[in-house]
Amino acid sequence: MELLRNVVILVHLVGFAVLFGAWVVEAVARRNRITRLMNPALGISLLSGLALSAPWGLDHDLNYTKIAIKLVVLLVIGALLGIGSARQKRTDAQPSAIFWLIGILTLLNAGLAVIWR
Repeated sequence: MELLRNVVILVHLVGFAVLFGAWVVEAVARRNRITRLMNPALGISLLSGLALSAPWGLDHDLNYTKIAIKLVVLLVIGALLGIGSARQKRTDAQPSAIFWLIGILTLLNAGLAVIWR
């Protein structure tokens, strides 16, 4: 059971890495664009995070407050991706605030996972 949980953690980390990595590539190139790769990465993070929030294979209680806050942050990231993608299709540009918020909130979510015990 522990091996399965560790595999789900790995998938969750891959989802974060793809989302944040795609964002970093666009930020370094100074394009401030949302790529098509960001949406599936967000979905991978969401599904694997929900699987990890189930109390299976643990000998201690889960921190449901932390899980709820991480879920809310992830939903905000999803909303920003949706808004940014729609604006990008319509006007071929988007406010840089949306782009930067996506990166900041993605890093915040990873920080919450690592720092908050």
